[in-house]
Amino acid sequence: MEAALALIALAVALLARPWRLLVSRQPLAHEAQGAPATLWTPLLATLVLLPWAWALPTLHHMPLQLQWSGACLVLLMLGWPLAVPTLLAVGATAALLSPGLAWEDALGMAVWQGVVPATLALLLGVVLRRLAGARPLAGVRAFVYVLGRGFLGTALCLFVAGTLSQWAGHTLPGVGDQLSLVARWLMAWGDAVVTGMLCAVFVAFKPGWLATWSDDLYLHAKKG
Repeated sequence: MEAALALIALAVALLARPWRLLVSRQPLAHEAQGAPATLWTPLLATLVLLPWAWALPTLHHMPLQLQWSGACLVLLMLGWPLAVPTLLAVGATAALLSPGLAWEDALGMAVWQGVVPATLALLLGVVLRRLAGARPLAGVRAFVYVLGRGFLGTALCLFVAGTLSQWAGHTLPGVGDQLSLVARWLMAWGDAVVTGMLCAVFVAFKPGWLATWSDDLYLHAKKG
């Protein structure tokens, strides 16, 4: 099932030709005229740093294998079409870094810690944009972006993805089913705090690192 989900997501992502974001340095097509997206830096940072975070639980034996996703942050920085192949590459790199991580487990990790929460974050972003778009006050949509997509949305998407992965048979080693849900909920909030904090920093100082951000969409008030 993980292989099918990964192939479907990758095929859909490649149909959107995500490499155009890196070549043209333009924001996503569905975003209103924002700053040019300088995405090489967040892309390379993701490929260098995130595989180590994913491989860490198998590099060190711990009673509770704390799992770090980062998928929602990658989604906000790169956009879904570019985030999907990047997260799959992160899973493959994590398998190369850790001898204790089998390729099947790396695929499951790439799907349930990467592709699924990133897809849920995309859908949540669509809903929040529609809800916030009706508000005329400048800055309200920016608050919704940082709090809704960066912080609360990350916690919700990661917990839902973790619950789905548990239903698919991916339980935490040495932890019962009920305690696994509690552990996933707590780990989702840890991910959310970092994602929300970095999201706020990038909005203020490096908006070009967020392909899903647009000044016209989230900062400028509607007239009338």
